[in-house]
Amino acid sequence: MDQELWQWLVETKDEPLEGMAEFFDARLAEYETHMARWRQHYQWMAELLPATVTDLLDLGCGSGLELDAIFAIRPRLRVTGVDLSAQMLAKLRQKHVGKALHLVCEDYFRYEMGESCFDAVIAFETLHHFSAIQKETLFAKIFRCLRPNGIFLECDYIAQSREIEELLFAECARRRRRDGIDEAVFVHFDTPLTLAHEMDAIRAGGFQTVELVGFLPGDAHTPLIRARKCGL
Repeated sequence: MDQELWQWLVETKDEPLEGMAEFFDARLAEYETHMARWRQHYQWMAELLPATVTDLLDLGCGSGLELDAIFAIRPRLRVTGVDLSAQMLAKLRQKHVGKALHLVCEDYFRYEMGESCFDAVIAFETLHHFSAIQKETLFAKIFRCLRPNGIFLECDYIAQSREIEELLFAECARRRRRDGIDEAVFVHFDTPLTLAHEMDAIRAGGFQTVELVGFLPGDAHTPLIRARKCGL
């Protein structure tokens, strides 16, 4: 097992779990500095958006770091951003005054995405907190909300083995029991799937074309996955 991961599990074993929105609200000031490590990944995702995209849905958009890169290339894009943190959304709106932004403070599992409403959906470093079953339901919603030939881009870190995946889910369950937190409550604890498991969950949501775009040099932990809703 990765030594850094094991050390983190040991060091945090007695820390209480935090609710998802509360976690990010409390870290607003340092969030963008912390996430600066992904700068190249934001640019990579932006460059992979087809020129034909006019309506974009960003799930877990936070303060909009991926949208900073996207708007630099596509300033007239119409974007719907969904996030649990009202403070993150406020910061996003402040950064992009005048852009065609529709921001929704809501759990994206509950958000009604509609049918054939978007040309593309993106998710950047937001889905590594949920089970495969939860994700399959979400991916089915994403599939329905895309127009024919629409794409879904996901950039997120993965578990390096099924053993690590299962260990993290077991540890999250242990901490929930300890803190008396129901499984329906979203908490901030990382439970990434393996790459194969993640791609299988996307297929289970209805996507037939699911591909690994690749990894950036020097990073074997954060793939970019592209799925396409074939034309109907």
